[in-house]
Amino acid sequence: MFFTSFMEKASIIIPAYNEEKRIGSTLEEYSNYFNSLNKEGLVDYEIIVVINGTTDNTEKVVEKYEKLNRKIKHLTYKKGGKGFAIIEGFKYALERNKGFIGFVDADMATSPEEFYKLVKSIGHNNGVITSRGLKDSYVKTSFSRKLTNRGFNLVVRLFLFLPFSDTQCGAKLFDYKATKFIVSNMSFTQWAFDIEMLYLLVNNNFKIKEIPTKWVDKGGSKINLTKVPIKMFLSVVRLRLTYSPFKFVVGLYDRIPEKLKFHHTI
Repeated sequence: MFFTSFMEKASIIIPAYNEEKRIGSTLEEYSNYFNSLNKEGLVDYEIIVVINGTTDNTEKVVEKYEKLNRKIKHLTYKKGGKGFAIIEGFKYALERNKGFIGFVDADMATSPEEFYKLVKSIGHNNGVITSRGLKDSYVKTSFSRKLTNRGFNLVVRLFLFLPFSDTQCGAKLFDYKATKFIVSNMSFTQWAFDIEMLYLLVNNNFKIKEIPTKWVDKGGSKINLTKVPIKMFLSVVRLRLTYSPFKFVVGLYDRIPEKLKFHHTI
């Protein structure tokens, strides 16, 4: 993809798992907004939808919008998982873009206007992330989800000492150097992908900025607020062990036959 020299360069990765009911409106709104920025000479962008493990008509919907906007591309994989999808999107973007590369959830909880704030805010940092936990953020969601997010952030701070008020908000942007480092060093588990990514960057002297955001919870979430917190907690424990002198514990666990493992473990 050709980028003009006076524009910011941005690749936007959107992981999509069974998103046929929501991905169309997301692509339409992101296309309209970023096309207007492109016409103003502010951002030359591309949207890369990574369809992973889907069983519905997500791909057909994406193909429809791909024909309407040449800046939309899609990749399709049988394997699922948000972390896997983002890494594959990063690999694809790195071959095409030496500028900024980021990702956002498919549900439009983060509007295109809020994502563009990442581009404007990154400055001399290696990355910038949206946060629902900062004072100036606006968050519209259920009390149970707010409680889950805050509790999980406390666990992350206690176990990993990360300085962020929210590691899980689904919009993040990185420069080329940080993106390349992520792709080369991530092992990622499903529920700790964002955390491992930030942990590696922070502990390798990359500068990551956190900014307030407007985030509106959308219907149709596939997150089970009963089971997911357990999985996320165990993922953090595994991550902490992996990057400690007790890494051998994880290795021993991995040798246990699958049928003997705790069902909800990582």
